[in-house]
Order: sequence, then C-alpha cells, then structure tokens
Amino acid sequence: MISAIIPARNEEASIARAVESVAAQLEIGEVIVVDDQSSDGTGAILAELAARIPKLKIIRNEDLPSGWIGKNYAVSIGAAAATGDWLLFTDADTYHYPGSARRALGDAVDHNAVFVSYSPEQEMETFWERMLIPFVYCRLAARFSFARVNDPTRLDAAANGQFLMVLRDVYQTVGGHETVARHILEDVAIARVVKQSGYGIYFTAPLGVVRTRMYRSFPAMWQGWTKNLYPLMGGNAKSLFLEFIEASAIPELALLAVALLLHFAGFRSSVLAPAAGVIIGMLLGKHISYFAALYRNLYPVRHIQYYLAGSLLYGTVLLASWWKSTRGAVVWKGRAYPARTP
Repeated sequence: MISAIIPARNEEASIARAVESVAAQLEIGEVIVVDDQSSDGTGAILAELAARIPKLKIIRNEDLPSGWIGKNYAVSIGAAAATGDWLLFTDADTYHYPGSARRALGDAVDHNAVFVSYSPEQEMETFWERMLIPFVYCRLAARFSFARVNDPTRLDAAANGQFLMVLRDVYQTVGGHETVARHILEDVAIARVVKQSGYGIYFTAPLGVVRTRMYRSFPAMWQGWTKNLYPLMGGNAKSLFLEFIEASAIPELALLAVALLLHFAGFRSSVLAPAAGVIIGMLLGKHISYFAALYRNLYPVRHIQYYLAGSLLYGTVLLASWWKSTRGAVVWKGRAYPARTP
C-alpha cells in the first residue's frame, strides 16, 4: 500500500531507528533507503538491517547529476524504484510512532487529500536546541497557517519533508522531484506544485505520530538553519526585513545600548529616559508574545527562559541564511550549492 523512501547520507547515528520504526508499520509494504555516497558507518548498518528486515531495499547512489540538490536526486531514485500506491518520503533522523502510516491514510480520506504531511515533534537534548528550535518553529507557525494551507481555495502551500506522503499517480503526474530538482526547500516546493495542479493537500502537526532530532551538534544546527531559514521566511529583502524587525530582539537591544551609551557619556536629554522605557516595553511585549506562541504551539512554556538568547541567535541565523542564499554558497552534507543571483 505504501512505499517508504529514506535518503541517507552519513546517518549512522539515526538510520537504524528510522528504518525500524517505518518497517514496523503494517501499511508500509517496502522501505527503500537510498545510500547517498555515505562515508561513515551508514552502509554497514543498512546491511545489518537488511539481513533481518525483508521489506528493506537498499539503493546506493554513486552520482549527482548537474542541476540537482543531493537529497532531491536521492529521493527521486527511490521513488522510481517504488511499487506502492502511496509514496512516503521521510528522513533518516525521524522516528515514526506505531500507527503513523494508518493515521496518514485516514487523514487522506478524511480531508480529501492526495498529499499528507506532518510537522514532527522535536527532540531537544542540548541548550542550543532548546534555545533555537522552538523559536524557529513558532515563527514558522506564524508564517504558515495550517488552515490556509489546507484550504483548497487559497494559494498557500507548505509541507515538512520529514513526513510527506503522496499518491504515487499524482506524484508522477506533476513530474515528481524532477520539477523541484534545484530547490533547497523541496518539501514546500513540491507541496506548491501539487496544490497548484488542483489536488488536495493536508498539513498539520499532530502529537504522538512522528518525532525527530534534527541536529546533534551546534555546527550541524547552524548549517541546517542557515540553509533553510531565509527561503522559509519568504526569500526576498522585504520579508527578511519584516521578519528581522518583528521576531528578533536585536533592533531593540541595539537601540537600548545606544541610549545607555549616551547616558553614561554624559548626554542629557528629556527624551532619553522615555525612549529607553519604550524600548524596554517593546522587548517585554516580544517576550510575552513568545510565551503565548510556546503555549499555542504545544512547547513547554519553561522554554521562555531562552527567549533573549534564542531571539539573538535567530536574528543572526536569519542574516547568515540571507547572505549564504544570495551571495555565498549553501553547504549541506558536505556538498556546496552556489547561491542564486542576489
């Protein structure tokens, strides 16, 4: 009924958990892992898994054609080899709870959708993860409304590539990943293609269905979000400016620092103290808004303690993502992709 497709490039820390959790789903008839030129222990782990999981098939990719992003090409190979009625694209860092595939099939029927995607629960074990990841996902929730994405009368489209299930006939009809071969955000891009082709999509963030630990180190987290954040937030100068002003505390802190420097430098003005008060009030307002966003998006509200540091890091990552996406190069999994024209 379902073919699960997992691209894997140097995923020795998580590939076994991902494969086992997917293979345990009764609705999944085959699990296709595309080993994308891994140089760590991924290949050996997959060989051990294949010896005891009959439905596991391993494809080793030895090439990356010009014009393709590595992950996009890997999953296109897996899709070409799949035989199921549905294709479930998922990542090697993702764990599927029992019944997740059944839930997705049910959601496809209930919401008249040929494309179902879930945003996973986030596993966060380090200070850096707890500081940045809830902040990013609260901002994404503010930008991508599930109601608007799921409304067939609106153009809004979004998805999460860690759980993306699509009817195979529709996938082939719209051109598959070949239509989004150059897209860093291939999940959002293919959701847009499917919806613009007139098909129903359903995107949500359920609990107890799928979870992930995206990044196991700060360098990996930095590389991942500087790859994705700028295009996620609109990918243009206007959206960058508005997001930076609205979400980051950097502008208010910079103004407050200027006010304090003027004060200690002996500058006297009747507007200095009121201006500082307004700036502090703006910071407090953002703090309260983040508390509400954590609660609304089902994150522990105790993460409010990371607000200031998370906001500063978020603003820095956003600017770095803009720079890489327009003037530098986007690097991921050991491959560098040239930036688009500024």
